[in-house]
Amino acid sequence: MRRIPANEEPLWRDEFSIQSSIEKYVARREFAKFLILTSLGMFIGNLWILLRSWFVPKPSFEPRRVSRLSEIRVGEVKLFAYPTSEDPCIMVRTATDQIVAFSQKCTHLSCAVYFNRVQNRLECPCHEGYFSVDDGSVLQGPPPRALPRITLHRQGDDIMATGIEL
Repeated sequence: MRRIPANEEPLWRDEFSIQSSIEKYVARREFAKFLILTSLGMFIGNLWILLRSWFVPKPSFEPRRVSRLSEIRVGEVKLFAYPTSEDPCIMVRTATDQIVAFSQKCTHLSCAVYFNRVQNRLECPCHEGYFSVDDGSVLQGPPPRALPRITLHRQGDDIMATGIEL
């Protein structure tokens, strides 16, 4: 085994001549490669969204029976889905002759909202967002806009969902 004199550089420094002060900098070629690959990924993602919007059918807002009026008492809630089975909604009977319905997805991060009977408001437990049960407007918290309102109509004892007001 050969001993290295104090004034001579070790052999590994010649073979791996990476200087630690230069390691933290990115070469232009590496940066350009990163930008090209990122741009390509974003282009493919946007192309996927475009193709999906062309070929996925749009939801139909046909009138759909949600419930019977006699099934819900004042202050109670009924959950349903409208216009598709993937769109949860919440219906609240606020008075004898008044029923309101909203999308159950919070406008902040799509957490499920629920009805708080004591406070008479819709609440999002994720980030303490509160909505008015009368019109769906934001009372407090991070939600940027009101809950989409489901348009309801009565046909005798049946309650029908007929559209969405954004």
